[in-house]
Amino acid sequence: MRHFEANLTEPAKSTWSGLCGKAKILAPFLWPKRDCLLQITVVICFLLLGAGRAINLFVPIYSKLIVDSLSPDGKNPATFRWDLILIYVGFKFLQGGGIGTMGLLNNLRVFLWIKIQQYTAREVEVKLLGHLHSLSLRWHLNRKTGEVLRIMDRGTDSINGLLNIFLFNIFPTIVDIIIAISYFIITFDVYFGIIVLTAMVFYIVTTVTVTEWRTKYQRRMNLADNKAKARSVDSLLNFETVKYYGNENYEVDAFREALLTFQKAQFNSTVTQNILSILQNVVINAGLLVGSLLCVYKVVETKELTVGDYVLFSSYIVQLYSPLNFFGMYYRTLQGNFVDMENLFDLLKQEKEVVDKPEAAELCLKGGSVKFENVSFAYSSQPILKNISFHVPPGKTLALVGPSGSGKSTIIRLIFRFYNIESGSIQIDGQNINVITQESLRKAIGVVPQDTVLFNNTIKYNIQYGRLDAQETDVIEAARGADIHNKILTFKDGYETQVGERGLRLSGGEKQRVAIARTLLKSPQIVLLDEATSALDTQTERNIQESLNKMCSNRTTIIVAHRLSTIIHADEILVLKEGIIVERGRHDYLLEQNGVYAAMWHQQLISNNESLENT
Repeated sequence: MRHFEANLTEPAKSTWSGLCGKAKILAPFLWPKRDCLLQITVVICFLLLGAGRAINLFVPIYSKLIVDSLSPDGKNPATFRWDLILIYVGFKFLQGGGIGTMGLLNNLRVFLWIKIQQYTAREVEVKLLGHLHSLSLRWHLNRKTGEVLRIMDRGTDSINGLLNIFLFNIFPTIVDIIIAISYFIITFDVYFGIIVLTAMVFYIVTTVTVTEWRTKYQRRMNLADNKAKARSVDSLLNFETVKYYGNENYEVDAFREALLTFQKAQFNSTVTQNILSILQNVVINAGLLVGSLLCVYKVVETKELTVGDYVLFSSYIVQLYSPLNFFGMYYRTLQGNFVDMENLFDLLKQEKEVVDKPEAAELCLKGGSVKFENVSFAYSSQPILKNISFHVPPGKTLALVGPSGSGKSTIIRLIFRFYNIESGSIQIDGQNINVITQESLRKAIGVVPQDTVLFNNTIKYNIQYGRLDAQETDVIEAARGADIHNKILTFKDGYETQVGERGLRLSGGEKQRVAIARTLLKSPQIVLLDEATSALDTQTERNIQESLNKMCSNRTTIIVAHRLSTIIHADEILVLKEGIIVERGRHDYLLEQNGVYAAMWHQQLISNNESLENT
């Protein structure tokens, strides 16, 4: 499977490459196909955009008519044309008073477009989060949370930015240029059209060429920004470890180095941007100079044009250059949006490792038997399980013991189908889990993990997460079963107590008891206990063990245990070593064999006796 970080390296291709593919990915988010009101809003916005193009042409025309009415000649005296002034001001009201001041049309369009922007942002973020949740555990174990969050935020913002800039800035500017060239050719002569066209072509070519050249600096800056943010987030998420080892200064220095790398890339990006701005300014003013000289010549020398015509030309050309002045910024921002979206597209393109087959059916539970037949599995070509076979009848308990890295927790994850196995089969009630839906499979299974991570919410919310529609009485009953109800009542806010990020406000034992309560509330047919009492003291472990025994009664149970005393009641115990089952049987039988299990048992007895003596 392609590793995500490989996609964060700097690509050499243009950001415009694969434009059709990018547009295809974005298309479902742009048109609100399920909302007729929003569709009508989109149409109105484009009508307002078209009206604005017509207004931009009429404003300089009426400016010319007013000037001509004030300039007497041999035939016509100066006249007071209040009607022209009224129309001119009306058009300016619709157009806007200048840079930074939008007219009625633009303000109305911006107001209407807010709902469209919200729709697009909402659809993109929901789609992306759903896609990330559908990716395999293998991908999530390799991800960097800070980097992924940064890509999500910047990618979503870039989509809305791209739409606004292209639809309401670049596209209208190009239309205005075409209208202006056509008008100058028809009203004045072909030379004016050539001057405007030449200036525009040189401007656009310069903008595109230099912007394509400096895109690599933008990419480098974004990559450096991702790494700096990822470094800070990773450092804060692991603040306890940082303090344990007194490495605060090291983390700060490492973050400073990451920021310096980012700022170097930012400096190069800013310098190349200034170079582009200078070149654009030269092209714009060259076109204005040549056109003004020609227009004044025709007014003074050949009398072909009037003073009003010069006002029309100069005001129209300045009006045209005002948005064109920002064309470079628009194009740079457009390029930046494409660059920002590249990583977002990489996230959306991540292939799902574990997917339901098209013909996948719902799991039909008949008792909850679990069967492994010659199952083999490897992490990144490193073998973990080798031809594992066992059967847990309905309502029975199987225990998995062995040294770290022997594959115990992997078996738990494979039952959940977090990964696809390489060979063999895993069956529940005779149904291969590869041909049933993941949702129905996981609904039938409850787990109490070794490392419990809670949501940054209340205790009630974290327990109720096991069954979202559970009533408060059910939540309290589950907490009683997990021997944490009385402890919760001692908290100031009771069940509404906030547990903090990842549940850090609770002790390890309290977090594990919340996880047990959550599973009790879910009441699944199959229960998986992965070192479920490893963080508890002996007395609490005994209390909870009774609750666990009640929960697992008449349920198929698989226990991963380190303390062998907690699984002596198991119907069968599997001893794993290096991915192979080396022993199996009940507790008494395995002790009689005097093998690996017996050695582990005697070692724990010695450790317990030493602890008692020390006490």
